[in-house]
Amino acid sequence: MFDVNKNTKMNTIESRPVSYSTTTITELMIPSYANFGGKIHGGLILSLMDKVAYACAAKHAGGYCVTVSMNGVDFLAPVEVGDLVSLIASVNYVGTSSMVIGIKVMSENVVTGEKTHTNSSYLTMVAKDENGKPRAVPKLVLESKMEIRRFLEAKKRRDFIKNFRKGLQENKVRDEDVLNCINEMTNERCLVDIKK
Repeated sequence: MFDVNKNTKMNTIESRPVSYSTTTITELMIPSYANFGGKIHGGLILSLMDKVAYACAAKHAGGYCVTVSMNGVDFLAPVEVGDLVSLIASVNYVGTSSMVIGIKVMSENVVTGEKTHTNSSYLTMVAKDENGKPRAVPKLVLESKMEIRRFLEAKKRRDFIKNFRKGLQENKVRDEDVLNCINEMTNERCLVDIKK
């Protein structure tokens, strides 16, 4: 293995390939998981995503991890009662103590065999030590162009989100400016009815 940062051989304890921690969880969708519309509740899918992300991250880190954020949850298609749902998770990027876990959710109709990509998401997980402090995780060994692409995309997404959060903070409306901004709301779907 070759470390692009040091140009030296890496110790296998210091690094792990993506394949080492790639994790799949499959679960049957039973009637008690359904929402009022008869489809599988989105909250259940989110919970399963968090579970598979933890399993993947903990395996790569070799220990306890926590969820820091869930980015870009896209519900592409509904999941039906009776479907088998498989969640495939892999480490796409590592920082010092953080890992970006990419998740793809597939549902399968067991009668027809039809498979549908229903969800995708990215979760950021952080490895913790026995005192609850962030701890370093192994470097990620990238063994294919796809893994390199996912790493670079995750880094770009991370930088974009950091800038986006900064922009949100810079554009917050202060309480003292609220009444001065009412003119910006004239074409919005709201009514202003201040009693005080």
